[in-house]
Amino acid sequence: MISAEEKLAGLRRFAEEYTAAWCSQNAARVGAFYEQNGSLSVNGSEAAGREAIKSVAQGFMTAFPNLKVSFDDLLIEDDRVTYHWTLTGTNTGPGGTGRDVRISGFEVWQMGANGLIASSQGSFDGADYNRQLGL
Repeated sequence: MISAEEKLAGLRRFAEEYTAAWCSQNAARVGAFYEQNGSLSVNGSEAAGREAIKSVAQGFMTAFPNLKVSFDDLLIEDDRVTYHWTLTGTNTGPGGTGRDVRISGFEVWQMGANGLIASSQGSFDGADYNRQLGL
């Protein structure tokens, strides 16, 4: 039986590796953290399946070639894991504004049977994001 401390330590390692995947400029690395039929919802827009999740990650990576995600905190409550993050980058991708962005948000994960993310419900302040982009 896994202790609560071991479970927390394992999830923290998972979150650190997930963060590194977002910083890698390799969308497939992000997709690999999701169950085959996993889903990622960001501010109500949902991507279902690894290919769709990779597409979402690639969109951010293309828009922000210097994308940096930092792992801020991890909270565990029952079977929910809440991953808090901060994204920074300069929007210099195709059609970009050239402006710097710094946003914080979180994802609420439901973990799947294989120890990967089955469902992630993400959120950040979209109005602030658009303001920083000058939109």
